[in-house]
Amino acid sequence: MGNGPGLVATFVTHARVRLAPPGDPAPLESLLSHAWNSSRARWPGVDVSAETFVRHLAERFPEVGPGSPLAPVLESLSVEELYLACACARGLPLATEAFEVHYLAKLPGMLAYLKQPAAVVDDICQLTRVKLLVHTPGKGPRINDYTGRGALMSWVRVTAVRIALKLQAAGRPESDEDVAEVLEALPAPGGDAELELIRQRHQAEFRQALRDAFSALSSDERHLLRLYFLDRLSTTELGALLRVNQSTVSRWLKSARKTLHDETKRHLQARLNLSAAGFQSFLSILDSQLDLSISQLFSEEDRLGGV
Repeated sequence: MGNGPGLVATFVTHARVRLAPPGDPAPLESLLSHAWNSSRARWPGVDVSAETFVRHLAERFPEVGPGSPLAPVLESLSVEELYLACACARGLPLATEAFEVHYLAKLPGMLAYLKQPAAVVDDICQLTRVKLLVHTPGKGPRINDYTGRGALMSWVRVTAVRIALKLQAAGRPESDEDVAEVLEALPAPGGDAELELIRQRHQAEFRQALRDAFSALSSDERHLLRLYFLDRLSTTELGALLRVNQSTVSRWLKSARKTLHDETKRHLQARLNLSAAGFQSFLSILDSQLDLSISQLFSEEDRLGGV
C-alpha cells in the first residue's frame, strides 16, 4: 500500500483549523509519511491507508498560530496511538483486538483504587468498551474523540473513571504509603538557582514534610484532590457527583490545598534549622510550586499505574 505524494495536501485540506500550505512541503511530507510507517510497524496487520490516517490526524490537530511551525506540534502527539484509535473507529478487527489486549485488559488493575467488587469493576470495563468501540445511531464510537494529546491509556482510564463515577462506584483514595512512593518521584521545581540549591540541600526534609502533610488531609480531601488533578473532573462535574453546587466544590478544593500548604510549612519549620531569611526563601518555592507539584504527583501516579 503506497503512501502517495500528497499527504501534505490531504493534511492541509482536512485540518480543523485553517492552515497555509508550507512553502517547502517536503519536510512535512516526510514527517507525515514517517508517522504513518512507524504506526503500521507498531501495530502489525492493522492497515489504514496513509490518506485516511492523515485526514484523521488533521481533523484532530491542535490549533496553532499563523505561521507557526507544524513539525514540533506533530512530534508532540502520540501518533502511533492515534493511528490505532483511527483503525478502531473504523471497526478493523485486528485494531480492536490490539486495543483489547494493550488497553482494556489493563483497566481492572488501574481501577483497583476504587475498592469495588470485581463484578462492579467488570461492569465498568464492559461499559467502557461499549462506549469507546461500539457505533451508535447517528454517532461514531467515542474513541473518535481521542486526539493524540497524551497517552491513550490515560485517556481510556479517565473515560472509565467517569463511567464509574456516574455509577456512583467511586471508593476510597490510595493509601498514604502509595502517596509517599509517588512523592519520591516528584521532579524538582525549576526557577531561581539559589532557591533550587536550598531545595536540593533539604530535599529529604521537603519530601518528608509533603508526606506528613498528605497524612494530615482527610480521606475526603485526598479523594477530592485525586478526582480533580488526576481524573481531571471539572468543578461542575464534581458538584454533580457530590450533589453540591460548584462554589462549594471550589471552596473545598481551596481548603484542601491550603491545608496541604500550611501543613507542609509547619513540618518544614519543625525539621529545618535555617535562618529566618533562608526559611522564607525555601518557602517561596513551595508557594509557587504547590499546585504544580500536586498535579505532577497525580500525573506520575497515573503514568506508573499504566505500565
